[in-house]
Amino acid sequence: MSTALVLGAGCGVGLWALAVWLFPARPALGAVLKHSTTVPAPAPILAADDTGWAAKLGRPFIAPLRALGLPGTRLTRDLAVIGRPVATHLAEKATLAIAGLLLPVLAHLLLALARLSLGVAVPILGGLMLAAAGFVLPDLQARSEAAKLRTGFRHALSAYLDLVWITLAGGAGVDSALNDSVAIGRGWAFEQIRRALDTARLTRTTPWATLRQLGEELDVTELSELAASVSLAGTEGAKVRTSLAAKAGTLRTHQLTDAEGEAQAATERMSLPVMALFLGFLAFIAYPALTQVLNGL
Repeated sequence: MSTALVLGAGCGVGLWALAVWLFPARPALGAVLKHSTTVPAPAPILAADDTGWAAKLGRPFIAPLRALGLPGTRLTRDLAVIGRPVATHLAEKATLAIAGLLLPVLAHLLLALARLSLGVAVPILGGLMLAAAGFVLPDLQARSEAAKLRTGFRHALSAYLDLVWITLAGGAGVDSALNDSVAIGRGWAFEQIRRALDTARLTRTTPWATLRQLGEELDVTELSELAASVSLAGTEGAKVRTSLAAKAGTLRTHQLTDAEGEAQAATERMSLPVMALFLGFLAFIAYPALTQVLNGL
């Protein structure tokens, strides 16, 4: 009975996904009118790379997954940070889920050819578990990679702030300080800042506007705060050299605090194997004595 229920549920979900793909829902009239009257958003600063065999195989499943509301807002920002298009991510999720669903079935067929059988429930449950794991795994990888890139960006941003306020102290203007400082640095973070400043120069917009946009795309509030401070200096002539130095010091303090927290967490994780070894040693010593006592009774 349970096998029939699982097979029926899987067949129903497959038919529903096929129906959504063949007959997509029409957007509401209000949404269409709002989309046609709103000002188009500026082009994203972060570049995306559409590659991978999994993305090519899973393209037919992009529309059904988008109809389900995937991915969420937070995951969309993470994908923008790591430079992975949403369509590619959804295609990879679908491909890995289908591969995980079919892998136990193929293994069961190979065992059946060898006259070995594990029953019907084992490949079904194993396929469902592997499908769920394959569907969630790209999300976990995207979040982990985005968190690492944001951490590295904050480290680079603190150095960039130091360079900017030193250049301002030397008598340079705001635009010159931003462009000259970013030309010194190397790495992914400085490349993104350089791309934002080049976008501002090519589109004839202010550099703090593109820096604010980059901060929103990266979900790095420190960069948005930098853009706000620089905008005050560019529009109202405010002296922001002291505030930039304070922001750089605050960023370094946060980084030291995070590093200390990670070191303490690593120390606690290292103590767990030692405790397990100690408990095993106690059990090894106490077992013979406990056995002798029990046998004497």
